[in-house]
Amino acid sequence: MTDSQEPRSRALLPFLNTLRHGNRSHATCFYKCGNACDAAVPNQSDNPTFADVVQTAFSRRNVLKAAGASALLVAVGPVASAAAGDRGPGGRPGGGGRGGALTFRPVEQNTLDELVTAPGYRYSVVMRWGDPVEAGAPDFDIARQTPESQAKQFGYNCDYIGLLPLDDHDREALLVVNHEYTNEQLMFPGVASESSPTTAQQKRIAMMAHGISVVEVRRHGNSGEWRPVRNGRRNRRITASTPMEFTGPAAGSEYLKTAADPRGRTVLGTLNNCAGGMTPWGTTLHGEENVNQYFGPATGSVPDPERRLSRYGISTDAPAGRRWHEVDPRFDVAREPNEVNRFGWVVEVDPYDPTSRPKKRTALGRFKHEGANVQIAEDGRVVAYSGDDERFDYIYKFVSKKKYRPGSDRSSRAHNLTLLDEGDLYVAQFTGDSPAEIDGTGRLLSDREFDGVGRWIPLVKNGRSMVPGRDVAWVLTFTRLAADELGALGPASAPTKMDRPEDIQVNPVNGRVYAALTNNTDRGKADKAGPDEANPRNANRHGHVVEWEETGGAAGERFSWRIFLVAGDPADPSTYFAGFDKSRVSAISCPDNVEFDPAGNLWISTDGSPGTLPGSNDGLYAVPTEGGERGLVKRFLTVPRGAECSGPLITRDGRSVFVSVQHPGETNGSTVDTPTSTWPDRRRDKPFPRPSVAVVHRSDGGRIGS
Repeated sequence: MTDSQEPRSRALLPFLNTLRHGNRSHATCFYKCGNACDAAVPNQSDNPTFADVVQTAFSRRNVLKAAGASALLVAVGPVASAAAGDRGPGGRPGGGGRGGALTFRPVEQNTLDELVTAPGYRYSVVMRWGDPVEAGAPDFDIARQTPESQAKQFGYNCDYIGLLPLDDHDREALLVVNHEYTNEQLMFPGVASESSPTTAQQKRIAMMAHGISVVEVRRHGNSGEWRPVRNGRRNRRITASTPMEFTGPAAGSEYLKTAADPRGRTVLGTLNNCAGGMTPWGTTLHGEENVNQYFGPATGSVPDPERRLSRYGISTDAPAGRRWHEVDPRFDVAREPNEVNRFGWVVEVDPYDPTSRPKKRTALGRFKHEGANVQIAEDGRVVAYSGDDERFDYIYKFVSKKKYRPGSDRSSRAHNLTLLDEGDLYVAQFTGDSPAEIDGTGRLLSDREFDGVGRWIPLVKNGRSMVPGRDVAWVLTFTRLAADELGALGPASAPTKMDRPEDIQVNPVNGRVYAALTNNTDRGKADKAGPDEANPRNANRHGHVVEWEETGGAAGERFSWRIFLVAGDPADPSTYFAGFDKSRVSAISCPDNVEFDPAGNLWISTDGSPGTLPGSNDGLYAVPTEGGERGLVKRFLTVPRGAECSGPLITRDGRSVFVSVQHPGETNGSTVDTPTSTWPDRRRDKPFPRPSVAVVHRSDGGRIGS
């Protein structure tokens, strides 16, 4: 077990902080999303923007200074009991419900190369990049990597985390983790920059480092710590080459057929898995996000009918930067134009059955899925929400045709495993109630909120396409284009362009839905869409969080919404924290993933530092959604230098929170040979960083957050 430490006395390697687009390093932009911000905005439609909806939302007269600079709070060694117990004032969930109060002391902003937790907490690393997963996997050696070894070891750049129980006592579980992308500069000695060539062997290793890991874990004693079970019988690696099955209306369509798969029903692998979700029937969902960066023509240029490539950010005249086509020709869109259509879906995995074939569920549509999270509607149907993580793109909802069957018997589970194959797909339209007041400054509106009503506009309904002239398979394969075409029919059917919609989850206590929108610095530029009440700031550098209530039931087509948080430095007049006193909140920027604890408090992980908040690494924040402290954002932990905080997963007993520490040391100029992070191993000889999953728990074993 590793406790957070005081800053080490040894000299740290230089922190390279030249940034792009106001926040990310050059390396992150290249490896994570293929320099998406350098390309033209894929959505060239005239559909309205969320900023058009929320433009003038914040009052300048309530600007208060950010919280005073107290000493940096770092948990040191074995800490005694947490400062406060599980007693919460009031009686409302999430902000004072019994046992629900967030009483921890917030962590100060810092740029330490450490996972820094609130006092009274400690962390341990559960799985590192390269740790053995499947039987026969060798111990990791960065100098002796092979594709065969990596295919059995924990993959690179962990993101989404799921935890499925193996017993009724919360003692054993299956840890399910996405591996979003690879950074060859931090994986292989001698790779000096994004433009450095990699060998065929290194490309194949990178392919095997993508995908998903399933690892059996066991609670350590009565603590909140969890440890892996080596060679667990359900342990599994899923990679860029694992056979998968297409299901749903687009399966077998002309858009998914290739020379290697003329039936259009089997695909190899999953790529760029970002966030995800767990289902009530015991499976996990994994969103394929920035898949555009893997495809392009090896030579020359290719046609782009209907903008099927450019609308998804895929180059028509240059090979993909990773140049995987050199070892696998399916990534050359000139040779195999339909292969790219086989990525960008939601993948369903059954972690309990390591022999099962993952399914790409085409009924949920194809776009840059940040993830997919489900709830059971009042009538028993399944509802799944997804954000399309792109500037000026949309939020979607899927409603199943069939109803969920409670129970774990074989028949019920077999039925539930088909729920995501048929249903209705919608895209969201947000309408503000004070449009004339929106000016792009984020100034609070006269009614003291950014809010309004919304509609779910059907793309596919009762098995029929709602887009004139398009069949269902086309709508589901080219969902972005389908949503654009709906907007062309008129304002009543136009979806709202959002500021990079990411993770979306339902609060288990108050029933409201919460969506993280990371940022959009293009908002309001001369040639770009302006603000609206749902996206109220021009040059939205810090992002925001929206909450809504389904007014016609979870499966209905109407909702009411409001902005919960507008992120940034609390001293900035354009920030908003659900009306809470801004002098008491922690600065937060670029909300990415969201999670809820059993009391209904919202936990937010961030992806934007360094740069969006100078002097601060990314981290995990907690905020009540109800009661007198609604909007009181508190920083719970920060991740090491150059890293992004991803995946947060809070156990159902509320005693542990898992986080993915993605891309530690991913700063400009950082390589295996000259790393700017040495977390978590702190090797004396040739240190290097390793993306890892960590679990944070209270030193006395109590509930997280108190």
